[in-house]
Amino acid sequence: MLNFIKEIAVDAGKIISDAYQKNDFSISHKGKIDLITEVDIASEKLITERIRKKFPEDDILAEEGDYEKMQSLRKWIIDPLDGTTNFSHHFPFCAVSIALEIDNQIEFGVVYNPIMKEFFSAQKGKGVFLNGKPLHVSKIDRLSQALIATGFPYDRWEKGDEYIKEYLAFMKRCQGVRRVGAAAIDLCYVASGRLDGFFERKLKPWDMAAGSLVIAESGGNISRFDGKKWHYTDQTIIASNSSIHQQMIEVLNALK
Repeated sequence: MLNFIKEIAVDAGKIISDAYQKNDFSISHKGKIDLITEVDIASEKLITERIRKKFPEDDILAEEGDYEKMQSLRKWIIDPLDGTTNFSHHFPFCAVSIALEIDNQIEFGVVYNPIMKEFFSAQKGKGVFLNGKPLHVSKIDRLSQALIATGFPYDRWEKGDEYIKEYLAFMKRCQGVRRVGAAAIDLCYVASGRLDGFFERKLKPWDMAAGSLVIAESGGNISRFDGKKWHYTDQTIIASNSSIHQQMIEVLNALK
């Protein structure tokens, strides 16, 4: 199964990398600052058609399409191009993200950045790998020494002050705060130890599902902002190396 998912991700990634190199694609808007390109659509079409051909009774939850509910115990959660704004500006942090949920558990997850040729893959209970090499979270245990990432929701024009308060709170307490603009990649970077923590509001299931398994299999931790158990339908997420998790919760709760 993991090989099947990898093959799909690589082929979808080729669509993305080819368009990125040629710089020839159309862009439209789903919202004021929420972009969609023909590459998003083409990538999702390839992924969903491959899944439907091999597993016609599986459910699909994907960013760009509305798919018939099959009432299956198996659900594919797909972001065909995470980081569309980055992609459209030739900022090379974008990825294909594919997760397979079986009986309410994420069992497989891959995140592939075809521009940087980085392939993160995880299977529940089997560990997580970057281009075939095993990963583990960092050992940083003090927030003051941590590198943190975040993102701002699409309503930031209206609610930017609220998000800046959270950004500022971490900026004053940690070694640095980064905003890459692709949540799936942020989660994988926490899993690989490049980042020590990540937090964001109002993400969608396809932004987080595959990355959540990558985090879990690398020894990391995920919760909501309030510290309660997280699900990919939740409105807030904290992901960390586990050691600084409670410290991150305390920073966010102090802003209430």
